[in-house]
Amino acid sequence: MVHFDEFGFAIEPVEEITAVPHVPLRNNFPEAGTTYMGGSSDGWEYRTIFAGTKLAYTYEMVKQFLKEEGYEDVPLPETAEELRRFSKPGKGQLQFFVEQGYVHNPIKILFPPDRRQRSILILCVYNEQVPGHLMRFYDRAH
Repeated sequence: MVHFDEFGFAIEPVEEITAVPHVPLRNNFPEAGTTYMGGSSDGWEYRTIFAGTKLAYTYEMVKQFLKEEGYEDVPLPETAEELRRFSKPGKGQLQFFVEQGYVHNPIKILFPPDRRQRSILILCVYNEQVPGHLMRFYDRAH
């Protein structure tokens, strides 16, 4: 049977769309060579870039993404101003990471090497299920 709208046009039957529930990244880490939400994964590290008009907006996007992807329990700086304090190592401070940014297992929030890109953040999330994850995260696996 054909149905018509109020203008006399035939209405095509619409197939029911079944919504697939969202499975957070922490529970379903992307396989090597795949992309997820604009980022890429090698099976060990998922890396994506966030960019807003201001660092504060970008940082809020990163925090929201981490919350939605199951990392709400990872301690983070409260504000973008606090995060900015991690952009350079302290004087005379021992450096564990070459990258500049905030690091707390299993995530890194990095500033781009080009300081002119002030409102960009690079988010790296690491697969906690990989054997030797902690040593590898701190680059002590060798």
